[in-house]
Amino acid sequence: MAQQRITRDDLEARFRTLQEDVQSKVNDKRQTLTTAAIVGGVVLLLLFFFLGKRSGKKKTTFVEIRRI
Repeated sequence: MAQQRITRDDLEARFRTLQEDVQSKVNDKRQTLTTAAIVGGVVLLLLFFFLGKRSGKKKTTFVEIRRI
């Protein structure tokens, strides 16, 4: 059994093929990922807004001044 040596060209061709496969999958999913990131950002922004608004109401002190 003679073993065949792996050359630099073999490695480059294999890595190029692998990179093209990954790049095509990323390009297919890019629109979905962008939309998901935008929706996630808006949800987080609203969550922080409403939690901050609620927190501000809890710590508010009302002082009533009355004349005698």
